[in-house]
Amino acid sequence: MTRPSAPPAEELTVVVSDPHLRRLRERFEAALPGGTVVRWPDPADTEAVKAAVRDADVLVSGACPAEIAAAGQGLRLVHAAGAGVDGIDVGALAPGTLVANTHHHEDAIAEYAVAAAILLRRGFLRQDAALRRGTWGEPSYPGLLGEAVVGFVGFGHIGARAWQRFRAFGARGVAVTRRGGVDAVAERLAWAGGMDDLDALLETSDVVVVSVPLTGTTTSLIASKELKRMGESAVLINVGRGPVVDEDALYAALRDGVIAGAALDVWYDYPADGRTGRPGRHPFHELPNTLMTPHSSGLAGQTFARRSEDITANIRRLAAGQSVDNVVAVAR
Repeated sequence: MTRPSAPPAEELTVVVSDPHLRRLRERFEAALPGGTVVRWPDPADTEAVKAAVRDADVLVSGACPAEIAAAGQGLRLVHAAGAGVDGIDVGALAPGTLVANTHHHEDAIAEYAVAAAILLRRGFLRQDAALRRGTWGEPSYPGLLGEAVVGFVGFGHIGARAWQRFRAFGARGVAVTRRGGVDAVAERLAWAGGMDDLDALLETSDVVVVSVPLTGTTTSLIASKELKRMGESAVLINVGRGPVVDEDALYAALRDGVIAGAALDVWYDYPADGRTGRPGRHPFHELPNTLMTPHSSGLAGQTFARRSEDITANIRRLAAGQSVDNVVAVAR
Protein backbone atom coordinates (compact mmCIF):
# COMPACT_ATOMS: atom_id res chain seq x y z
CA MET A 1 0.00 0.00 0.00
CA THR A 2 1.44 3.32 -0.99
CA ARG A 3 1.18 6.35 1.25
CA PRO A 4 -0.77 9.30 -0.07
CA SER A 5 1.57 11.97 -1.35
CA ALA A 6 1.86 15.24 0.51
CA PRO A 7 -0.05 18.14 -1.04
CA PRO A 8 2.15 20.32 -3.25
CA ALA A 9 3.72 23.32 -1.60
CA GLU A 10 2.11 26.65 -2.31
CA GLU A 11 4.14 28.86 -4.63
CA LEU A 12 5.19 31.96 -2.72
CA THR A 13 6.83 35.26 -3.55
CA VAL A 14 9.67 36.08 -1.15
CA VAL A 15 11.44 39.43 -0.84
CA VAL A 16 14.87 39.42 0.83
CA SER A 17 16.11 42.87 1.83
CA ASP A 18 18.58 41.92 4.53
CA PRO A 19 22.09 42.74 3.23
CA HIS A 20 23.81 40.00 5.22
CA LEU A 21 22.02 37.23 3.32
CA ARG A 22 23.14 38.37 -0.12
CA ARG A 23 26.36 36.37 -0.06
CA LEU A 24 24.24 33.27 0.71
CA ARG A 25 21.82 33.92 -2.14
CA GLU A 26 22.42 30.67 -4.02
CA ARG A 27 22.20 28.57 -0.88
CA PHE A 28 19.11 30.45 0.32
CA GLU A 29 17.19 30.03 -2.94
CA ALA A 30 18.16 26.36 -3.27
CA ALA A 31 16.53 25.63 0.11
CA LEU A 32 13.13 27.02 -0.94
CA PRO A 33 10.29 25.02 -2.52
CA GLY A 34 10.26 24.79 -6.28
CA GLY A 35 8.36 27.60 -7.92
CA THR A 36 9.20 30.16 -5.24
CA VAL A 37 9.82 33.61 -6.68
CA VAL A 38 12.64 35.40 -4.84
CA ARG A 39 13.40 39.11 -5.17
CA TRP A 40 16.51 40.84 -3.83
CA PRO A 41 15.94 44.63 -3.88
CA ASP A 42 18.62 46.99 -2.59
CA PRO A 43 17.88 47.30 1.15
CA ALA A 44 18.92 50.98 1.05
CA ASP A 45 16.38 51.77 -1.69
CA THR A 46 13.06 52.09 0.10
CA GLU A 47 11.11 52.57 -3.12
CA ALA A 48 12.60 49.38 -4.57
CA VAL A 49 11.65 47.44 -1.45
CA LYS A 50 8.12 48.87 -1.52
CA ALA A 51 7.71 47.85 -5.15
CA ALA A 52 9.02 44.36 -4.42
CA VAL A 53 6.62 43.65 -1.53
CA ARG A 54 3.41 44.82 -3.24
CA ASP A 55 2.43 41.29 -4.27
CA ALA A 56 4.75 39.37 -1.96
CA ASP A 57 3.92 36.75 0.65
CA VAL A 58 7.13 36.94 2.70
CA LEU A 59 9.54 39.73 3.59
CA VAL A 60 12.91 38.75 5.05
CA SER A 61 14.24 41.80 6.84
CA GLY A 62 14.67 43.27 10.28
CA ALA A 63 13.40 46.59 8.91
CA CYS A 64 9.75 46.94 7.98
CA PRO A 65 8.64 50.48 8.77
CA ALA A 66 5.06 51.66 8.24
CA GLU A 67 5.55 52.69 4.61
CA ILE A 68 6.87 49.27 3.61
CA ALA A 69 4.20 47.50 5.65
CA ALA A 70 1.53 49.62 3.93
CA ALA A 71 2.90 48.64 0.52
CA GLY A 72 2.94 44.95 1.45
CA GLN A 73 -0.59 44.38 2.68
CA GLY A 74 -0.51 40.87 1.21
CA LEU A 75 2.43 39.82 3.38
CA ARG A 76 1.78 36.75 5.47
CA LEU A 77 5.19 36.54 7.14
CA VAL A 78 7.84 39.12 8.00
CA HIS A 79 10.95 37.24 9.09
CA ALA A 80 13.82 39.10 10.73
CA ALA A 81 17.26 37.75 9.88
CA GLY A 82 18.22 38.15 13.52
CA ALA A 83 16.73 38.34 16.98
CA GLY A 84 15.65 41.99 17.00
CA VAL A 85 12.21 42.89 15.65
CA ASP A 86 12.05 46.46 16.96
CA GLY A 87 12.56 47.69 13.39
CA ILE A 88 9.33 46.00 12.29
CA ASP A 89 6.17 48.11 12.67
CA VAL A 90 3.84 45.29 13.64
CA GLY A 91 0.91 47.67 14.02
CA ALA A 92 1.16 48.72 10.37
CA LEU A 93 1.09 45.16 9.01
CA ALA A 94 -2.11 43.57 7.73
CA PRO A 95 -4.00 41.67 10.45
CA GLY A 96 -2.80 38.11 10.79
CA THR A 97 0.70 38.75 9.45
CA LEU A 98 3.24 36.68 11.36
CA VAL A 99 6.50 38.17 12.62
CA ALA A 100 9.30 35.68 13.30
CA ASN A 101 12.94 35.89 14.27
CA THR A 102 16.03 33.73 14.56
CA HIS A 103 19.20 33.71 16.64
CA HIS A 104 22.60 31.98 16.25
CA HIS A 105 24.51 35.18 17.02
CA GLU A 106 25.17 34.40 20.67
CA ASP A 107 28.53 32.67 20.18
CA ALA A 108 29.96 35.55 18.16
CA ILE A 109 28.63 38.14 20.59
CA ALA A 110 29.97 36.18 23.54
CA GLU A 111 33.46 36.29 22.03
CA TYR A 112 33.08 40.03 21.45
CA ALA A 113 32.04 40.64 25.07
CA VAL A 114 35.04 38.80 26.49
CA ALA A 115 37.48 40.42 24.07
CA ALA A 116 36.08 43.88 24.79
CA ALA A 117 36.21 43.34 28.54
CA ILE A 118 39.88 42.38 28.42
CA LEU A 119 40.77 45.19 26.02
CA LEU A 120 39.08 47.84 28.16
CA ARG A 121 40.14 46.57 31.59
CA ARG A 122 43.78 46.18 30.55
CA GLY A 123 43.88 49.64 28.94
CA PHE A 124 44.86 48.34 25.50
CA LEU A 125 42.92 51.07 23.67
CA ARG A 126 44.97 53.81 25.29
CA GLN A 127 48.22 51.89 24.96
CA ASP A 128 47.65 51.33 21.25
CA ALA A 129 46.87 55.02 20.65
CA ALA A 130 49.90 56.15 22.67
CA LEU A 131 52.36 53.82 20.97
CA ARG A 132 51.14 54.96 17.55
CA ARG A 133 52.29 58.42 18.67
CA GLY A 134 55.65 56.97 19.76
CA THR A 135 54.81 57.12 23.47
CA TRP A 136 55.32 54.06 25.61
CA GLY A 137 53.53 55.55 28.59
CA GLU A 138 53.40 54.58 32.23
CA PRO A 139 52.64 50.93 33.03
CA SER A 140 49.38 50.07 34.74
CA TYR A 141 48.52 46.94 36.68
CA PRO A 142 44.83 46.14 36.25
CA GLY A 143 43.24 43.05 37.70
CA LEU A 144 42.81 39.90 35.64
CA LEU A 145 39.43 38.89 34.29
CA GLY A 146 39.45 35.88 36.59
CA GLU A 147 39.24 38.25 39.55
CA ALA A 148 36.32 40.22 38.15
CA VAL A 149 32.61 40.18 38.85
CA VAL A 150 30.63 40.23 35.60
CA GLY A 151 27.07 41.52 35.80
CA PHE A 152 24.55 40.59 33.13
CA VAL A 153 21.62 42.88 32.45
CA GLY A 154 19.58 40.35 30.52
CA PHE A 155 20.33 36.64 30.57
CA GLY A 156 18.81 35.17 27.43
CA HIS A 157 20.68 33.54 24.56
CA ILE A 158 23.42 36.18 24.58
CA GLY A 159 23.88 36.63 28.31
CA ALA A 160 23.96 32.91 29.04
CA ARG A 161 26.45 32.17 26.27
CA ALA A 162 28.68 35.10 27.25
CA TRP A 163 28.65 33.89 30.84
CA GLN A 164 29.99 30.50 29.72
CA ARG A 165 32.98 32.27 28.21
CA PHE A 166 33.60 34.58 31.17
CA ARG A 167 33.26 31.66 33.59
CA ALA A 168 36.09 29.87 31.77
CA PHE A 169 38.39 32.69 32.91
CA GLY A 170 37.34 32.21 36.52
CA ALA A 171 35.12 35.29 36.81
CA ARG A 172 32.14 35.47 39.16
CA GLY A 173 28.77 36.21 37.57
CA VAL A 174 25.55 37.90 38.66
CA ALA A 175 22.46 38.59 36.57
CA VAL A 176 19.19 40.51 36.52
CA THR A 177 16.36 39.96 34.07
CA ARG A 178 12.98 41.54 33.41
CA ARG A 179 11.07 38.52 34.62
CA GLY A 180 13.47 37.17 37.22
CA GLY A 181 13.45 33.44 37.62
CA VAL A 182 17.00 32.65 36.47
CA ASP A 183 18.24 29.64 38.44
CA ALA A 184 21.52 30.96 39.84
CA VAL A 185 22.63 27.55 41.09
CA ALA A 186 22.01 25.82 37.77
CA GLU A 187 23.74 28.62 35.87
CA ARG A 188 26.61 28.74 38.38
CA LEU A 189 26.02 32.41 39.12
CA ALA A 190 26.72 34.01 42.49
CA TRP A 191 23.13 35.31 42.43
CA ALA A 192 20.33 36.27 40.06
CA GLY A 193 17.35 38.55 40.46
CA GLY A 194 14.89 40.90 38.81
CA MET A 195 15.25 44.51 37.74
CA ASP A 196 14.69 45.60 41.33
CA ASP A 197 18.19 44.25 41.91
CA LEU A 198 19.81 46.31 39.14
CA ASP A 199 21.43 48.76 41.56
CA ALA A 200 23.04 45.94 43.51
CA LEU A 201 24.40 44.44 40.31
CA LEU A 202 25.88 47.73 39.14
CA GLU A 203 27.49 48.44 42.52
CA THR A 204 29.25 45.08 42.67
CA SER A 205 30.21 44.43 39.03
CA ASP A 206 33.56 45.17 37.40
CA VAL A 207 32.11 44.42 33.95
CA VAL A 208 28.47 45.07 33.02
CA VAL A 209 27.15 43.30 29.91
CA VAL A 210 23.87 44.71 28.61
CA SER A 211 21.88 42.40 26.33
CA VAL A 212 18.31 43.10 27.39
CA PRO A 213 15.96 43.93 24.48
CA LEU A 214 14.58 47.43 23.92
CA THR A 215 11.05 47.90 25.24
CA GLY A 216 9.11 50.72 26.82
CA THR A 217 10.38 49.66 30.24
CA THR A 218 14.03 49.19 29.25
CA THR A 219 14.51 52.49 27.40
CA SER A 220 17.07 54.49 29.43
CA LEU A 221 17.14 51.66 31.95
CA ILE A 222 20.73 52.71 32.68
CA ALA A 223 21.11 56.48 33.03
CA SER A 224 23.20 58.89 35.12
CA LYS A 225 22.27 57.47 38.50
CA GLU A 226 22.94 53.91 37.42
CA LEU A 227 26.27 54.74 35.75
CA LYS A 228 27.46 56.44 38.93
CA ARG A 229 26.69 53.27 40.85
CA MET A 230 29.11 51.37 38.61
CA GLY A 231 32.15 53.29 39.74
CA GLU A 232 35.24 54.61 38.00
CA SER A 233 36.98 51.25 37.51
CA ALA A 234 34.02 49.46 35.91
CA VAL A 235 33.41 48.97 32.18
CA LEU A 236 30.16 48.64 30.29
CA ILE A 237 29.54 46.49 27.21
CA ASN A 238 26.30 47.15 25.34
CA VAL A 239 25.27 44.47 22.84
CA GLY A 240 21.53 44.84 23.41
CA ARG A 241 20.12 48.06 21.98
CA GLY A 242 21.63 51.53 22.20
CA PRO A 243 18.77 53.36 23.94
CA VAL A 244 18.74 50.88 26.82
CA VAL A 245 21.62 53.08 28.05
CA ASP A 246 20.79 56.79 28.00
CA GLU A 247 22.98 58.46 25.38
CA ASP A 248 23.55 61.77 27.16
CA ALA A 249 24.35 60.09 30.46
CA LEU A 250 26.70 57.56 28.87
CA TYR A 251 28.68 60.13 26.94
CA ALA A 252 29.08 62.30 30.05
CA ALA A 253 30.12 59.31 32.17
CA LEU A 254 32.79 58.26 29.68
CA ARG A 255 34.04 61.80 29.10
CA ASP A 256 34.24 62.59 32.81
CA GLY A 257 35.70 59.28 33.99
CA VAL A 258 32.61 58.24 35.94
CA ILE A 259 33.21 54.77 34.49
CA ALA A 260 36.47 53.42 33.09
CA GLY A 261 35.25 52.65 29.58
CA ALA A 262 32.65 51.14 27.32
CA ALA A 263 32.34 48.87 24.30
CA LEU A 264 29.39 49.98 22.20
CA ASP A 265 28.16 47.75 19.39
CA VAL A 266 24.59 49.08 19.33
CA TRP A 267 23.72 52.69 18.73
CA TYR A 268 21.29 55.58 18.80
CA ASP A 269 21.31 56.51 15.11
CA TYR A 270 21.81 54.29 12.09
CA PRO A 271 22.55 55.51 8.54
CA ALA A 272 19.64 55.41 6.13
CA ASP A 273 21.89 53.95 3.44
CA GLY A 274 23.43 51.47 5.86
CA ARG A 275 26.90 52.81 5.16
CA THR A 276 27.64 56.37 6.30
CA GLY A 277 26.61 58.40 9.32
CA ARG A 278 27.36 59.22 12.93
CA PRO A 279 25.99 56.67 15.40
CA GLY A 280 24.73 59.25 17.89
CA ARG A 281 24.44 62.93 18.76
CA HIS A 282 27.63 62.98 20.82
CA PRO A 283 31.25 62.62 19.58
CA PHE A 284 31.92 59.18 21.06
CA HIS A 285 34.69 58.83 18.46
CA GLU A 286 36.73 61.41 20.36
CA LEU A 287 36.74 59.39 23.58
CA PRO A 288 39.90 57.35 24.19
CA ASN A 289 38.12 54.90 26.52
CA THR A 290 35.42 53.78 24.10
CA LEU A 291 35.48 50.84 21.71
CA MET A 292 33.09 51.57 18.83
CA THR A 293 31.87 48.84 16.48
CA PRO A 294 29.08 49.09 13.85
CA HIS A 295 26.63 46.52 15.23
CA SER A 296 29.02 43.82 14.11
CA SER A 297 29.55 41.75 17.27
CA GLY A 298 27.23 39.02 16.03
CA LEU A 299 28.61 38.85 12.50
CA ALA A 300 30.34 35.59 11.69
CA GLY A 301 30.10 33.21 8.78
CA GLN A 302 28.32 30.61 10.86
CA THR A 303 25.80 33.13 12.18
CA PHE A 304 24.06 33.89 8.91
CA ALA A 305 24.44 30.40 7.46
CA ARG A 306 22.42 29.07 10.38
CA ARG A 307 19.96 31.95 10.21
CA SER A 308 19.43 31.27 6.53
CA GLU A 309 18.56 27.67 7.38
CA ASP A 310 15.99 28.79 9.97
CA ILE A 311 14.38 31.29 7.62
CA THR A 312 14.11 28.97 4.64
CA ALA A 313 12.72 26.22 6.88
CA ASN A 314 9.99 28.60 8.02
CA ILE A 315 9.19 29.58 4.45
CA ARG A 316 8.85 25.90 3.59
CA ARG A 317 6.50 25.48 6.53
CA LEU A 318 4.40 28.42 5.38
CA ALA A 319 4.21 27.04 1.85
CA ALA A 320 3.12 23.65 3.20
CA GLY A 321 0.44 25.14 5.44
CA GLN A 322 2.33 24.22 8.61
CA SER A 323 2.95 26.26 11.75
CA VAL A 324 5.86 28.70 11.57
CA ASP A 325 8.56 28.50 14.27
CA ASN A 326 9.90 31.40 16.34
CA VAL A 327 6.83 33.61 15.91
CA VAL A 328 7.23 36.60 18.22
CA ALA A 329 4.21 38.66 17.15
CA VAL A 330 1.02 38.50 15.10
CA ALA A 331 -0.38 41.69 13.58
CA ARG A 332 -3.89 42.55 14.75
